[in-house]
Order: sequence, then C-alpha cells, then structure tokens
Amino acid sequence: MIASSVTTGYVGWLGLVASLALVAVAVAISMWQHLDLERSLVWASVRAIVQLLAVGAVLAFVLDPHVPLAVSWTWVVLMVGFAAETIRRRAPEVPSARPLALLALGVASAVSLALLFGLRIFPMNARTVVPLAGMVVGNSMTATVVAARRVVGELADKRAEVEARLALGQPSHEAARPYVRSALRTAMISQIESTKAVGLVFLPGAMTGLILAGEKPVQAVLVQAAVMFLILGAVATTATAMALGLARRLFTADHRLVALARPV
Repeated sequence: MIASSVTTGYVGWLGLVASLALVAVAVAISMWQHLDLERSLVWASVRAIVQLLAVGAVLAFVLDPHVPLAVSWTWVVLMVGFAAETIRRRAPEVPSARPLALLALGVASAVSLALLFGLRIFPMNARTVVPLAGMVVGNSMTATVVAARRVVGELADKRAEVEARLALGQPSHEAARPYVRSALRTAMISQIESTKAVGLVFLPGAMTGLILAGEKPVQAVLVQAAVMFLILGAVATTATAMALGLARRLFTADHRLVALARPV
C-alpha cells in the first residue's frame, strides 16, 4: 500500500506514520551514543509536521486558482519579512541585521523572480510564485547569516590590520575589502559545492519530487537545473548585498571602525 502510494506521488497518513520509523532510528542512535538529543529529535519532528500541516492548509487557500495572484505575492513579502527576523535572531552581534537582511533578500527575490517570469522560464501563477520564492528566500537566508557573521568576525579579529590600513590613508571600503571578500567566499562556497555535486552525489528536492510524482526524468532535470541556477544566483546576490551593506555600517563617516561584538 505504501509502495503504490509512492509510485503515484501520493503519501497517505499510513505512509507518514511509517516514516516515523526513521526518526526512531535517529533517537536510538542518540541513546546508544549518549548524545542526549532524544528530546530535540522528537520535538523537531513534531514541530516540523505541525508547521508543515499549518502551511499546507494556508497554501491550499493561496494556491486556489480562484484566489487573486496578489495573495501569493503577499505571501512572498511575508516570507522575506520572517526570514529577515530569523537572520536578526541568528546573528545578534550584527548591527542593523534586520533592515540589511530585508534589503538583501528583497533585492535577490525581486531580481531572481523578475528574470524567471520575465524571460518566461516558468509561467507566473500561484503554483510557481510561492514555491520558487520559498527556495530563493530559504537558501539565501542561510548564506546571508554566514556572510553577515563572517564580516563582523573578520573585522573584529583583524581590527589591528584594518586600522593600520586606515592609518595609511585607505578609505574604509578599501580597508575592509579583503575581509569582506573572505566572508563572501565562505558564504557562497557551500552553494557552489552543492551545485557541483548535484546529480552525482545527491538528487535535489525538486527533481526528486517530480520523479516521485511521475514526471519524465528529463523534464525533472530541466526544472531542477533552472531551480539550481536560480538559487545560485540568489545566494550570490543576497550575500553580496548583505556583506557590502554591512561593511558600510561598520565604519563611521570619517572612516573609523566601530566597536564590534565577536560572534559567539
């Protein structure tokens, strides 16, 4: 019964319950190795299904063909706002993290989605706007946190070097450039490596979902390739906007480095 459900791209409640056996394996490993992660594993699983069911209920309304497309774009705006707040919480040592994240994520989402729909790579409707925007925001959020924390960390650790550059007459953006570049490389390298390994080491979500739903593998590959390129460009755009914007905030108008809290 479970196998036949998978071949049609449908997982029923029985299949969902059966999949909890994998969580039980993880809990057993935690107990065996005395990792003390049993409660976290169970809580994460329960929270995930509750959140997904809640989002699924909302999406059932948003994706209804009779609902105006403006509702989908409103959902995208809310995603960007929630992601910016998440970045602020994950990087508390970063000054002005929320407004900078809003700007970076907003720019990346606008540019990426404008290209996708403007060039007609995907048709613009609720079933494409919401999932594609979610991929952009979700993947960019992680890179943005890394970029922001690394910029602050690099400038805090190399403060003496930065101030020496400033003392030699370099403007703030020039003095910070090597450290911003290092932070950007760290933020982007994970996505670059994932893009290199796609198809060889792992099958990504969009492709796997389409294949499970019965789509032809070649069509699934084309969709996944477009999505991967979308994510790669969005990550680069968001991380760069965040790093450059933050670097400007960390110097005064007369090119002095402000006091910085070291990342925990």
